[in-house]
Amino acid sequence: MTIINSVFTWFMKKRIHQIELFMKYPHEVQEEWLEQLVGWAENTEWGKQHHFKSIENYAQFKERVPIQTYDTLKPYIERMLKGEQNVLWPSEIRWFAKSSGTTSDRSKFIPVSEESLEECHFKGGKDMLTLYFNNRPNARIFTGKSLTLGGSHQISQLNADASFGDLSAVIMKNLPIWAEFYRTPHLDIALLENFDEKIEKMAMATKDVNVTSISGVPTWNILLFKRILEITGKNNLLEVWPNLELYFHGAVNFTPYRDLFKQLIPKDDMYYLDTYNASEGFFGIQDTEQHGDMLLMLDYGIFYEFLPFEHLNDVHPPTLTLDQVELDKNYALIITTNAGLWRYMIGDTVRFTSLAPYRIQITGRTKHFINAFGEEVIIDNAERALDRACRYTGAIVRDYTACPVYFSEDGTGGHEWLIEFEKDPEEFERFVDILDETLRKVNSDYDAKRFKDMALHRPLVKQVPCGTFLQWMKERGKLGGQHKVPRLANDREYVEAILKMLGKEKVAAN
Repeated sequence: MTIINSVFTWFMKKRIHQIELFMKYPHEVQEEWLEQLVGWAENTEWGKQHHFKSIENYAQFKERVPIQTYDTLKPYIERMLKGEQNVLWPSEIRWFAKSSGTTSDRSKFIPVSEESLEECHFKGGKDMLTLYFNNRPNARIFTGKSLTLGGSHQISQLNADASFGDLSAVIMKNLPIWAEFYRTPHLDIALLENFDEKIEKMAMATKDVNVTSISGVPTWNILLFKRILEITGKNNLLEVWPNLELYFHGAVNFTPYRDLFKQLIPKDDMYYLDTYNASEGFFGIQDTEQHGDMLLMLDYGIFYEFLPFEHLNDVHPPTLTLDQVELDKNYALIITTNAGLWRYMIGDTVRFTSLAPYRIQITGRTKHFINAFGEEVIIDNAERALDRACRYTGAIVRDYTACPVYFSEDGTGGHEWLIEFEKDPEEFERFVDILDETLRKVNSDYDAKRFKDMALHRPLVKQVPCGTFLQWMKERGKLGGQHKVPRLANDREYVEAILKMLGKEKVAAN
C-alpha cells in the first residue's frame, strides 16, 4: 500500500499540474487539439473528401465539415465494422462501443481507437482517482478492491478482427494488468450477458471482498446492492463492506438516487464523484467536493463545439467554441474526437455553471424533452421539480418517465407522469402540487401554458408498482451497462408501452 500510494502521489502531482494548465489556457489547448486532429486525419478517406490538408483554422473546418449524426456517419462505420481501415481515422479500429440507444431502439456502434482508449477513456479513469486523491489525501481505496458493474462483451460477426460491446465492457476488456488486480469481480462474471445471472453471481462473488470503491450506473447498482443485502441479511452496505469510501457514478442524474444511497450507505463522509463518460468519449469529472457540476476535460483528444438549444432545428445551426459560450444556457454538445467522430452531435445537452474554469452540468437529451404545447420542458427541469417534491413530502423516487397528454374535450392538454417510488410521499396530492409549482418556477414557458389551465392542466401523476421499469427495460433488452430509462418524451410511445405491459387496471392512478 505504501509503495502504491507513493507512485500514485507522484503521478497525481504531475497530472494535477497538467489539469491546471488546461484550466488556465483552455482556448489554446482546444485550438491545438483541433489542429492536431485535422492533421492526423488528413490522409484518411474522410480527410481527403473534406480537404483537411488545406484547413488552417476553425472557420474553414466548420465550413467544410457539416454537423454529423450517427445516421450520416453510419455508412462509414459499417465499412469499418467489416474491416476497412483509414476511413474516418488513420490508426487501426478494432473495437466498437455499442451505444445504449436510448433515443431509438437501433443499436449504434461507436468506433474506439487505441488513441481514444489510452488518451481519453483510460486517462479519464486515472483522472477520477487523481482528483479524488487531490481532495482526499488520506484516501485508502488501494487497500481494497473496486467493484465495477459493467455491460456485456461479444465478438462481432461481421469481422473476426472487430469486437463490440458496452463501453464499460470494452474498457474492462482492455484494462492493463495492474488495474485488473484492483477490481472485482473477475471478468468472467463482470462481462456476463445475462443480467439476472450477472447480478446473482456478482453478489455471491463480492459479498466477502474488501470493497473500498464502487463504480457504475446508480439504477443497476441499486439492484446489486439490494441482492447482496438479501443474501447477507445485513441492514446496509457498510455492514458488508466497512471500508467503503467512494462511489463513481454517471450516465444519469444522481439527485433522485441520493436519499436512497444514504440509506444503503449511512456514512456522512462517503464520497460521491460524478463523471460524464459516454460511448463517444470521456468529457467531464467532478473536481470539487461540492456536488452538482463537472470540470470539462480539455486534453483528452476531443475538440468541443456547442449548439444553442433554441437553434437545434435550424437548417444551418450556429455553433460556438468555448470562448463564446455563456452561463446557464442550454447547448447541444458537438464533438470531434481521436476516434474519427467529426463534428458529431452526440445527443446530450449541457449548460455551463462556470467559465473559469469551464464546468458543466448535463441537462438532458436533444430528443428527450416535452414540447407538445410550447412548454419546452427538459430533463433538468423535471429532476429539479422531482427533487423538491421529494424533499417536502419525504418521498424517494426510484424511476420515472413523462410524456404529453394531448388536447382533451375542454381544449387543454397536459403531462402524464409514471413514477415508481422507493418510498411513497406522505401526501400524494401535495407531491403533485409541488412538482407542478416547481416546474412553473424553473420554466417560464411551462408557467405561461399553465396560467389558469388555459393550455396545460395540472400534471396527471400515476404511481406504478415497484419493479415496473426494471420489467419494461428487460422486455426491451436494455438491462445493465449504460442503458437508461428515458425520462421525457415528446410523444406517448414509452408511456403507452408501460401502461400496456401493466394492464391499465393494475396502475394505481392518484
